[in-house]
Amino acid sequence: MVQRPDSTFYASPKLASEAPPETFAYTLLLSPDFSKPDALAVVDVDPSSAQYGKIVHTVTMPNKGDEFHHFGWNACSSALSPLTGHAFVERRYLIIPGLRSSRLYVIDTKPHPTQAKIHKIIESEEIFHKTGYSRPHTVHCGPDGIYVSTLGGAGPNGTDGPPGIFILDCETFDVLGRWEIDRGPQTLHYDFWWNLPRNYMVSSEWGLPPQFENGIVAEDLLANKYGHRVHFWDLAARRNVQTIDLGANHQMALEVRPAHDPAREYGFLGVVVDTTNLEGSIWTWWREGEKFRIEKTATIPPEKADPDLLPPLLKGFGAVPPLVTDIDLSLDDRFLYVACWGTGELRQYDVTDPHKPKLTGSVRAGGIARKSPHPNGAPFAGGPQMLEISRDGKRVYVTNSLYSTWDDQFYPSGVPGTVALVNVNPSGGIELDQKFGVEIPEGYRTHQIRLEGGDCSTDSFCYSSA
Repeated sequence: MVQRPDSTFYASPKLASEAPPETFAYTLLLSPDFSKPDALAVVDVDPSSAQYGKIVHTVTMPNKGDEFHHFGWNACSSALSPLTGHAFVERRYLIIPGLRSSRLYVIDTKPHPTQAKIHKIIESEEIFHKTGYSRPHTVHCGPDGIYVSTLGGAGPNGTDGPPGIFILDCETFDVLGRWEIDRGPQTLHYDFWWNLPRNYMVSSEWGLPPQFENGIVAEDLLANKYGHRVHFWDLAARRNVQTIDLGANHQMALEVRPAHDPAREYGFLGVVVDTTNLEGSIWTWWREGEKFRIEKTATIPPEKADPDLLPPLLKGFGAVPPLVTDIDLSLDDRFLYVACWGTGELRQYDVTDPHKPKLTGSVRAGGIARKSPHPNGAPFAGGPQMLEISRDGKRVYVTNSLYSTWDDQFYPSGVPGTVALVNVNPSGGIELDQKFGVEIPEGYRTHQIRLEGGDCSTDSFCYSSA
């Protein structure tokens, strides 16, 4: 028998974009009051299917209170690395982190997405014992294993030592240990991603568990105590080579999105809020020689609002900050999508020139003050939050829940679970699909989506597009 790499592994972003479209979307369902276990819903997204837009299978977990967050695959296109890797593993298992429980679930999606089931549960004690980390947050499939970022260190509050990244074996799912050898000045964590051939990683910062688990701490925000730095790492040596402070007023430097084509040594970072003026911002980083640089390349202003329409946290400001909670980049590196969870806006930027993002599209749904309904008339609570772009760049899937306690602070009337679909004009421009709608079980919220066969925030590539 001749072994071949998984057919959903693609050498370059262009080859991935030419692959067949997704037919299933894996969607996290969260129980915000922890009265029920979190779950993984499998949604049919094949327009030719009679079950289009419906949940066709659900994997319900055996525990309560996990608070699922950014999950990922055991293996993806990074396995095609010419220097290191596991080229003959399958894109088969989804690794789901419980941000509140510090537990990991391994979900087997074979032999078919509608038969997905729990393969293994990695309890928090194993993670604590082998890494000293807690609160797993983001999962990325690397060429040499599964990388998991954390938001907490050791101790009951996750504040005994800094958080970081640990590695799982991509076949046995054993916890191998901490990734960092020399972390330099890094003391907070959030997202991370890399350029594999150029041998660097970029990571960002949110806050420690006491700053997010019970809701946003207004005093810490106004005192600029949340994360505001970006870190650059030597990927092979596993050491911090440079840290750049964005300025303490740029609070919560969250999602990291490098260019997909590894020949392009730049990427984007979303910052939630500037405490001096409530605006959100997009930053572009790039490498010059051996040094990295970063600059603010786009800003999104707050929107004035009647204080009577605002939650207590915002009444004194008389305005709604955009709250940039997610960004995502199309595989051709052309369009950057920005979720403004506070104002209920999804923005599309043309970033052909990464230093001069050009606003090319916008849709509205939800928002703290606007409460814009979906164009099909259905109510939409919360705002565009997590984004997932199809490989061909024609569709953007949108969920609306950020984190249970933060949802309750900013949207005290509730955030019923929603999945929306945004259609993309190839030349620029977006619109909400009026026919697509997923009926989410009552009492659940939606956080993130992964697409069958990979998507724009899963895979990293080892070869440049022709």
